[in-house]
Amino acid sequence: MAAAERPRQPFLSGIVLAAGAARRMGRPKLLLPLDGRCVLQHVVDAAADSCLDALVVVLGAHAAAVRAALTLPADRAVRVTVNADYAQGQSTSLRAGLAALDPRTEAAAILLGDQPGVDSAVIDAVAAAFVTAGAAAARPVYETPAGERVPGHPVFLHRRLWPALGVLRGDAGARTILAEHPAWVLEVPVAAPPPVDIDTPEDYDRTVSGM
Repeated sequence: MAAAERPRQPFLSGIVLAAGAARRMGRPKLLLPLDGRCVLQHVVDAAADSCLDALVVVLGAHAAAVRAALTLPADRAVRVTVNADYAQGQSTSLRAGLAALDPRTEAAAILLGDQPGVDSAVIDAVAAAFVTAGAAAARPVYETPAGERVPGHPVFLHRRLWPALGVLRGDAGARTILAEHPAWVLEVPVAAPPPVDIDTPEDYDRTVSGM
């Protein structure tokens, strides 16, 4: 196929939500060591190893310490932004991330900073399905060992959905909008368990023992 005939690939960015205060953990969970890297570094590295063109990392609680511990990939456009309103809930971090995106971005992949098991291959698979289908939104649906289907991250959101996210308040996130409009969502099956959210000391201990 001639170069002029190749379909144009949209500019895709990632938003890593990493602003929470980690109250259930009782200490900054994103800084916890895990297999030679801090928890948040795993997520940033997975995003950098994927097809995403650019990345925004949204910090909040313990922002200075988290930023100091984070190594940004040299071969990827990465912007770190601090959400001063993080205590008001995840919706504020989502808005901060959207506001900081490269203006060329046509869709954003939402990732959680406390899911170090996120896989760049899953990011790529969901991105490919999202682009091919021309969907408004897409997310992986993981499968547990018991056969349960669990929707998870990354969640891809086309630019045309962003205004709907702007009205969210408190801890509401993209899941709230997608639950109200299930027809918008392309679900991509993933034959693997979902990445663990590290919210408590027990979650962290299980994650460490499983690596």
